[in-house]
Amino acid sequence: MNDYSGSVPDIADRGRGGAIAPLGQNLQVSQGPTMFDMDSLEGDAGGFNLRDVWRVLYRWRWLIAAVTLVSVLAAFGLSLLTTPLYRAYSSLEITQPQSELIARANTEPVVQRDPAFLATQYGLLKSRSLTERVVRQLNLANDPSIAPSRLSLEQRERIAGNVVQANYLVNPVLGSRLINLSYVDRDPVRAARIVNTFGDAFIASQLERKFGQTAYARQFLQTRLDATKKTLEASEAAVVNYAQSQGLVMVSGGSGGGATGDGGGGGGGGSGPTSLESGSMVAINAALSQATSDRIAAAARCHQGQSGSEIQRDTAMQTMRSRRAELQADYDQKLTLYKPEFPAMVQLRAQIAALDNQLRQQGGNISGGVCSDYNATLSRESALKARVGQLKGAVLNVQERSIKYNILQREVDTNRALYDALLQRFKEIGVAGGVGATTVAVVDRADVPGAPFQPNLFKNVFLAVILGLGLGVALAYLIEFIDDTVKAPEDVKQKLRVPVLGVVPIVTKGETIADQLADPQSPVSEAYFSISAAIQFSTSGGSPKSLLVSSSQPAEGKSSTCYAIAQNFARLDRTVLLIDADMRKPSFFIEDSEKAKTVGLSALLTSDSSLVSHVSATRSPNLFLLSSGRVPPNPAELLASVRMRAILEEAMSRFDMVIIDAPPVLGLADAPLLASMVQGTLLVVQSGAIRRPAVSNTINRLRSTGGHIIGAVLTKFDPKTSAYGYGYGYGYGYGYGYGRDAYKYGVTAGDDGGTRRIQLS
Repeated sequence: MNDYSGSVPDIADRGRGGAIAPLGQNLQVSQGPTMFDMDSLEGDAGGFNLRDVWRVLYRWRWLIAAVTLVSVLAAFGLSLLTTPLYRAYSSLEITQPQSELIARANTEPVVQRDPAFLATQYGLLKSRSLTERVVRQLNLANDPSIAPSRLSLEQRERIAGNVVQANYLVNPVLGSRLINLSYVDRDPVRAARIVNTFGDAFIASQLERKFGQTAYARQFLQTRLDATKKTLEASEAAVVNYAQSQGLVMVSGGSGGGATGDGGGGGGGGSGPTSLESGSMVAINAALSQATSDRIAAAARCHQGQSGSEIQRDTAMQTMRSRRAELQADYDQKLTLYKPEFPAMVQLRAQIAALDNQLRQQGGNISGGVCSDYNATLSRESALKARVGQLKGAVLNVQERSIKYNILQREVDTNRALYDALLQRFKEIGVAGGVGATTVAVVDRADVPGAPFQPNLFKNVFLAVILGLGLGVALAYLIEFIDDTVKAPEDVKQKLRVPVLGVVPIVTKGETIADQLADPQSPVSEAYFSISAAIQFSTSGGSPKSLLVSSSQPAEGKSSTCYAIAQNFARLDRTVLLIDADMRKPSFFIEDSEKAKTVGLSALLTSDSSLVSHVSATRSPNLFLLSSGRVPPNPAELLASVRMRAILEEAMSRFDMVIIDAPPVLGLADAPLLASMVQGTLLVVQSGAIRRPAVSNTINRLRSTGGHIIGAVLTKFDPKTSAYGYGYGYGYGYGYGYGRDAYKYGVTAGDDGGTRRIQLS
């Protein structure tokens, strides 16, 4: 670094502009709008993100690959150890019967074409009786590979039936009448023979069952036909004899029913034969109903005519009223110019009077015409009522004599329908019984399988790959769900709702953070350059005058971040004061032990000395250091004092920017106290080292004291493994003294003409 000498007051008093809080005034946290869109951060918190999915898969790619490999090896080994099995296929077609037992009946017939028919056939194909028939036909009970020969024949048949049923499958083809039969066996020839025998045995059993049912049905129907024929002949003779004895003349096509609504129609209320009197009664009753409707409508019109409603709707009346309104308006308008005796006014009054006379005449005509229609309809209704009364007695007499006739006629119709149905069914069964057809046919017979279907090495390996990938991905997401550490910038935005000002990569092996910061072209230096630029746009007024840098737990890189940011702002020709406020475990120290005992923040807080007397210049131009000094017994009490606020106000008045290296937040009160005194707080989060609840607790503690978090910096980020690559674990141990794991920056002090000089290495 370049040597830089000069007194602290001279350098600080050069002035860099900007508003500085006066002494005695409490520093308030700037509440101005930040340069980051918080709404966009919240919007990114939910929803499906392909980048997050890819990061999880890439992060756990070796776990997924290992699980998949184990699954493939297991599938390969099991395939080699599995006994080869052969499967033979055959297919059957089942045609549902189309005939009915009784056709053209009044009730809905029960036909054999229904879903239960195919389900029944499936059950018969899988029945125990069919299996036993196949076992006996192929003599499988005497096959030693199926049943032990030392057992009895009955036991061997039972065992063979169980073995056959266990390897036999019936699979109906959806949307068709086809059924696939399959059988699995170690012997391919035996598998084909058994499945073909199942089809043949099923067809034979169907034929046997159909023949037995047909013979019984023919015998039953023949007996019923003879009895029904005799009954039909007797009922027809009874109808004819009764009609002759009563003198009834019945005609077909009548609507039945009494004209006056009395019970017992001439034709029984149906469409069968009716008497002549009933037909006349029905016609006159219909005419009476229409006359009654016309009379009611005419009465309504007459009432409306008398009340003026009909007159109001008349077109001629509306036209005359409109003309009278026009004449009256013309008269009223001219009345303002002429006297009533003026000839034109007299003429208008005459026209208005004539229209009034026409309106009265037209209204009378309308009322008289409507009421005359009512009187005509009333007379017609009375005449029809009289005629209905004359026919009523004759109809009732005919209906009384027709009751028994209708009963006898219905019996004839029922017997005739039953006889026709039985005769038709008898003919159908006679033809079908002679043919002996079956509803089952073999579509494809089984061939001897040429290769085993199990084990299928390709299928097993493919399924193992799918299963392994699925299990691996599930394990990866399970670990991701359990491990809720902050690993990437997206986690900071989505899980913490805090803007990300930058990402600092992890230092490679063989190098230190100091080496990276010393090289302006190193990835770490470039990252901190970007963070410094982001801080300048973190608020509407630019970079905050006072900036607190803290973290949730130790060793997250906050001290390195403080030094790097302070150095970058110093290079921008700003005077920067770096305050080491971590008085429990300082990170910046003066190598001159004598001077380290007399200067520092702890000594400044316990004395009335000026700030300048405790500030040391560094070899970095414009960068000054206020070390922590001796380790006090009560750091939190010192930082909470009014003296600390006064020191910050004095520092902000003398320096362009004050950067404070604060202790971690968890377990300590130092950082929340300091956050309430500065204009901005920068949170340092180590990638993959701290869990989200801990960081959220840190943010809540800082904000509860009034701290304004301008953003977060993600440190020790490994781009190679942080899609996602991180270590898991969290612990907090913090004590007094200089920590071994924290980054140290040695400082050498000396005198040069009364000017305090330090070296930051």
